Amino acid sequence: MEHGISRRVFLGGAGAAGLTALGHSAHRAAGAARPPTSAVALGRCTTYEIADVSKCLAVMMDQLGGLASLAADKTIGVKVNVSGGARDLYRGLPAARTYQVHPSIVHALAIILDRAGAKRIRILESSKFTTPLEQSLALAGWDINALRALKASVEFEDTRNVGTGRHYVGVKVPWGGSLYPGYYLNHSYADCDVFISVAKLKNHEAAGVTLSMKNNFGITPSALYGQSTHQESSTENRMDMLHMGKIRPPQGLPLEVDPSAPRRPTYRVPRVTVDMIGIRPIDLAIIDGIETVSGGEGPWVQGLKIQQPRLLIAGRNPVCTDAIACVCMGYAPTAAHGSGPFAGDNHLSLAAQQGLGTHRPEEIEVHGLSLQDALHPFRWEPKTRNS
Repeated sequence: MEHGISRRVFLGGAGAAGLTALGHSAHRAAGAARPPTSAVALGRCTTYEIADVSKCLAVMMDQLGGLASLAADKTIGVKVNVSGGARDLYRGLPAARTYQVHPSIVHALAIILDRAGAKRIRILESSKFTTPLEQSLALAGWDINALRALKASVEFEDTRNVGTGRHYVGVKVPWGGSLYPGYYLNHSYADCDVFISVAKLKNHEAAGVTLSMKNNFGITPSALYGQSTHQESSTENRMDMLHMGKIRPPQGLPLEVDPSAPRRPTYRVPRVTVDMIGIRPIDLAIIDGIETVSGGEGPWVQGLKIQQPRLLIAGRNPVCTDAIACVCMGYAPTAAHGSGPFAGDNHLSLAAQQGLGTHRPEEIEVHGLSLQDALHPFRWEPKTRNS
């Protein structure tokens, strides 16, 4: 096929032999030591002025040990959360001030990475548009010229399809997979030395919360996971396949580990999320909680409410980072499946079970603001559960 699935990597879709692995893996065997812990930094930031965000992020990065060893002379992949239409308003406010990552967060991060000696910064997202990613972001208010003026090379790649790569990269899930044994990704998720997830602090109908881990759900290309045939021009979401399990993957992709597994999104979305952390580990998680919404992931969900936590949250382990973010939102990250914000299975618990990181707040060191000072209760729980 044109832009096809590499035959030397995978044939037939029934097994996982030959799939590669990306980045480090915190996965531990069952019965091994407890999942790792890693410090999380909390910062108070009241505006999206780039100078303010840069100052706050720089302090937080220092609290986490600095970026020099992480970024110097490296290619950095930065997955941003700009789900939905970047030009859509919510209650008169732009998407970046409600349900999408604000461009100032990414710009400030790029400045800090540039100062730390990054060689290349590649901004990544699977969009719903056929125009180049940088054009879509420019229409949403991103200053593309300012980003490209940095010393480091700044690139943009829409990972909804094969993009600028010659073929997809097949990646195995270290523990055999929670839903699929492996997945195919755009080359940019393999062609980076460091991978950063920049997410929004908000709720999600199926996952309960969508933070740095859930942001990784979006690395799956819609050209392969939006329908049951390979379509490079596709802008479909992944609902029918990854959320609902109504359709099979295209020929040549791995089939489900358990074809009899539940078809409900509250079972499948948490497991795909954990699989994504397994196949593309996150080296740095940053969560934009300056302005956001509660009640869902975007304006297509009824009943959203404007929130202003005025927070930035960062950590080197996404499970630890998301656990502390949950506490800031007024939730227990260790809540039982189908309780608290979790309409179904708790993906933080599933990730901890795989040894990807601890989700117990008492085991996580917090720098900067205290949890008490950072607390901003979202006061939302799903109306229905296990659906």
